Amino acid sequence: MKVLFDQVSDNCSRVVTKKYSTSFSLAVKMLSPKIRAAIYNIYGFVRFADEIVDSFHAYDKEKLIEKFEADYYQALEDGISLNPILNAFQRTVYNYQITDDLVQAFLKSMKADLYKSTYETKEDYETYIYGSADVVGLMCLKVFVNGDSSKYEELKEPAMRLGSAFQKVNFLRDLKDDVETLNRSYFPDVNLKELNKISKDKIISEIEEDFEIAYQKGILKLPVEAKFGVYVAYRYYKGLLKKLKKTPSTKIMETRIRISNPMKINLLARSFVRYKLNLI
Repeated sequence: MKVLFDQVSDNCSRVVTKKYSTSFSLAVKMLSPKIRAAIYNIYGFVRFADEIVDSFHAYDKEKLIEKFEADYYQALEDGISLNPILNAFQRTVYNYQITDDLVQAFLKSMKADLYKSTYETKEDYETYIYGSADVVGLMCLKVFVNGDSSKYEELKEPAMRLGSAFQKVNFLRDLKDDVETLNRSYFPDVNLKELNKISKDKIISEIEEDFEIAYQKGILKLPVEAKFGVYVAYRYYKGLLKKLKKTPSTKIMETRIRISNPMKINLLARSFVRYKLNLI
């Protein structure tokens, strides 16, 4: 039965999310059960594409990403794929009317990681972030508003700002791997091998502005099915940013900032209290 296969496909996306990101998986669990599977399915697709360009060094990455893209569009045309991740994603794309420009922008940024290592202009930097993060936020927003186009337009900009904030935090947190292993430098006009306090503070200030707009104009106005889960993810990344802010610029290249499991539990508990008290 196709229904059973679709359930198996959804479960595969959920497992991918749990294995690759316990923090994001936790946030998804705080969403309404009605929309969790769709968000898992989006994550499964974007995670596999990201893994191709970031991790599969012993293989022909260009060939793999091109095949992944071709297989996705075949799945979208056929309404089915024997790749459970693509089967789950194409169904979510269809059910929530996720537009192809979002998928194409994402794949464009993923492909850029195959040949582009330095982003020297603000325009290139913003274009990459739009494709690698902002559009993922917009895909999720399509699920959250479930066909309400006016609500989508209202929340579009803050959703993008939240995606940007998450990505920039990841850039700072993963600085060591990006520079030393992948030979990438995303922040324009910044010597990441000799990151100084001025440059670090400028980046953090930019992220804080993204977070403020995302929270005030977006998270507070989200549908009830999505608000708590998105707020938990927001609080988690704000926690990472706080630790990065306290870490000397000379030390960021030496370590990868993490939130401990006890801190995650504490964060979740405090977030739940604020949510129940209608403070968000």
